[in-house]
Amino acid sequence: MEEFKFPTEEVELPSKGLVYPKDNPLSSGKVEIKYMTAKEEDILTNSNFIQNGTVLDKLLKSVIVSDIDIDDLIVGDKNAILIATRILGYGGEYKITYKNKEQVIDLYKLDNKPLDESQFTQGKNEFHFELPTSGTKIAYKILTGHDEKKIDREIKGLQKINPDDTSDLTTRLKYIITSVDGNNESKTIRQFVDQAMLARDSRALRDHIKNTQPDVDLEYTLDSGEEVTVPIGLSFFWPDLGNI
Repeated sequence: MEEFKFPTEEVELPSKGLVYPKDNPLSSGKVEIKYMTAKEEDILTNSNFIQNGTVLDKLLKSVIVSDIDIDDLIVGDKNAILIATRILGYGGEYKITYKNKEQVIDLYKLDNKPLDESQFTQGKNEFHFELPTSGTKIAYKILTGHDEKKIDREIKGLQKINPDDTSDLTTRLKYIITSVDGNNESKTIRQFVDQAMLARDSRALRDHIKNTQPDVDLEYTLDSGEEVTVPIGLSFFWPDLGNI
């Protein structure tokens, strides 16, 4: 039987590959993906994948042609690939319901955020920030899929012990922060987050990361002049499953 060959496109990663080790294919700053087919639609409607939250990762594994581990991706680069996949599969017109009115988002207008390359060292996912209130100097990293899975497992484990556990934020911070005043021991970092990190410093760090990490600019101005954040989830591919 003749093998079918599908057209492919290259996706420019918001990180430009700077956060990945030089021996990782992602360091090229580009990922090759193929056009979606009926096979990918099967993935998107698989109830087991939807229920266990793996549906979008399964989709990415199916469309990415480049030889990469998708769990190596930081979230901003993953967003760029998902948007490109959506455009190649269903076009750039994305209809949503906002304030009880149908609105259309043109996905082609979404661009990668400007990247200050001077803040990056090629192949090193480590950055520095001085907490504004306490003056504590920390190092931090941008979370990858590997980190997100570890965080999810830890949070689920804590909730099994205590169903009322609400430590999602502090758990994430324990993985984001890689050193405190030069000390990179896990015990020290966890104690700092639990016992010494001020709320205003926590917010400042999270705002700093949000504003500086590589990503797609998901803020979109509707024809009405109102701004919305483009949601990327299952409904991004099947809009009838839910609206913002």
